[in-house]
Amino acid sequence: MFFKQFYLGCLAHASYLIGSEGEAAVVDPQRDVDQYIREAEEQGLRIKYVIETHLHADFVSGHREIASRTGAQIVFGRKAPVEFTFHAVADGDELNLGKITLKFLETPGHTPESISILVIDGAASLSPKLVLTGDTLFIGDVGRPDLVGSKGYSAADMAGMLYDSLHNKLLTLADETEVYPAHGAGSMCGRNISKETHSTIGEQRRFNYALKPMTRNAFISMMTSDMPEAPAYFSRDAEINRAGATALDDIPRPAAFEPATVKWLADRRHIVLDVRSPAAFGTGHIPRSLNIGLSGQFASWAGSLIQPTTRLVLIAEDEGQVDEAVTRLARVGIESVDGYLKDGVLAWHAAGYDLATTPQIPVDELHHRLEEDEKLQVIDVRRPAEFGGGHVPGAVNVTLAHLDEHVNEIDRKRPVAIICQSGYRSSIATSILEQQGMANVFNIVGGTAGWLNAGLAVE
Repeated sequence: MFFKQFYLGCLAHASYLIGSEGEAAVVDPQRDVDQYIREAEEQGLRIKYVIETHLHADFVSGHREIASRTGAQIVFGRKAPVEFTFHAVADGDELNLGKITLKFLETPGHTPESISILVIDGAASLSPKLVLTGDTLFIGDVGRPDLVGSKGYSAADMAGMLYDSLHNKLLTLADETEVYPAHGAGSMCGRNISKETHSTIGEQRRFNYALKPMTRNAFISMMTSDMPEAPAYFSRDAEINRAGATALDDIPRPAAFEPATVKWLADRRHIVLDVRSPAAFGTGHIPRSLNIGLSGQFASWAGSLIQPTTRLVLIAEDEGQVDEAVTRLARVGIESVDGYLKDGVLAWHAAGYDLATTPQIPVDELHHRLEEDEKLQVIDVRRPAEFGGGHVPGAVNVTLAHLDEHVNEIDRKRPVAIICQSGYRSSIATSILEQQGMANVFNIVGGTAGWLNAGLAVE
């Protein structure tokens, strides 16, 4: 049996290639699919199936492109509300890949159509070697049940289904069965997902908080309380996947724009999206540009903060970053990049246009300034649970996803220090405030993690 996990850190997304005796299946593919096709060819495998454990909301899938390029059959659970022809599987159905048997379990709870896949290597044993759990069971967590309210199901309805799927299906498997989910730490499809990308049923039975002994009603109550807000792009991406995305190569490559063209477009409501690091952005950037660095969870934050129809111009270090940004934007359904600034901010400066700067302040200087300047405001843009776990004394929590809605609550006459966990989200936040015309804004380098590591007091 050939088995490989592909892990995409930007979206905390895991996908899989499984094969035997010249036949293969891809499970939960990301939008850019060349890696699966290339790996299959290198292993002498023909992709026979592309299987989705459910209708994904947090990324755009490449199932239609794989099917088009390889002739593979698209497989979903029988309840999937998709708009194209697919092979529907029900509880207990099986598909074969050489000596491998894929046995399907209907495991609703995250979505109504969710399935898990038992992988049985007939050459070794008739018992399942591993199970692909999609978003039903994560490592250290389970799928959130609150994303399909618009489909006529309440979060409590789905949480009840999830309890049944876990206890009547997955937890009946042997302890040594390996568990491979569709997401890892950082995904908003759960709330406490481990950094580990695989485990076993036995380990999850012992250590996963959601699998501790409890009544069905207690589980429903737990899973419907204090859930983090789902990013705004989730419903949009689910609809793209329901119809099937266009091939990535069909998206036009952005044009190389001279500085005058970028200025003209920026003055006419194009968003200038700077994908460089917070440090590079702080040193010099086009005024009122939005900084979402490629170094972090770029796609998730772009999907959350940028409307899909908004026209974009990219600012990058080089053309390699441009191509990377276009691909990562497309993974969350943003295909509206018209161009990029040829030769970057150096060309902008050489053309005689002004560059804005954002001071980057280390935590020790923030501490000093707070002692010396009573007027300094500290805005913490992390999520409420992160903020509640410890923050700079006197800081006010305004989550990044909703910062633009609360700009008028910030005193424009006082200096503002923006902090997050590391300095990545806070750099995004400073650019949003600068877009709103706020001056005297600082980004805190190292964030709350740096503050804690310095031994400074927290609330």
